[in-house]
Amino acid sequence: MWPDQLTPARRRLALNGLTGLLAVGGLTLLVIGASPAPPPPERPAAAAAPPTEPAPPAAPASVAARGMAASVPVRLQIPAIGVDTPLMSLGLNPDGTVEVPPLRAGAPAGWYRNLRTPGEVGPAVVLGHVDTAHDGPAVFYRLRELRPGDTATVRRQDGSAATFVVERVVEVPKTNFPTDEVYGPVGYPALRLVTCGGSFDYSRREYRHNILVYARLERSD
Repeated sequence: MWPDQLTPARRRLALNGLTGLLAVGGLTLLVIGASPAPPPPERPAAAAAPPTEPAPPAAPASVAARGMAASVPVRLQIPAIGVDTPLMSLGLNPDGTVEVPPLRAGAPAGWYRNLRTPGEVGPAVVLGHVDTAHDGPAVFYRLRELRPGDTATVRRQDGSAATFVVERVVEVPKTNFPTDEVYGPVGYPALRLVTCGGSFDYSRREYRHNILVYARLERSD
């Protein structure tokens, strides 16, 4: 169901390393920005500027830009396609590929725990099956029906909720899976939903494509 190149160990390490470098770089910028600037040279009294009203404080950045604190996701709701599923935690298999939820009726979607939690700045990835041979439609069976503007809400362990708005839905061949786009770092709170799609390869017993949904945090509750 999932492309072999989705997350090989070397790719994951490279992405994690890049994320770490960006995090360190961001911290350095914050430290530099917090350093006081040298005072300007004194000006003669005659050239002094007249007093002015102090500038109003800058408005705080919206939660959609600054993100939320980390909290484990517990439930995903997508009203447009009738999804309301608990979220299980997914890690890595011994061969370095991403775990997937069990292939059985009623299996939930799963959150890939080696990236961000939904609502934090960076990518959060949720995977789910489209169907099973024995049980028919699965949790992400209608994922391809999502359209820009639809919403997906992730309920989190701390009681908060992160609501994302869909920006685009694409179908890509598994042989050309955009690993960096899905798992790579971004500068805003992002959610990626992943399932299988396209035509079915009966000789390999798997779908030839993936359906990918790209969404951005809209609000928190």
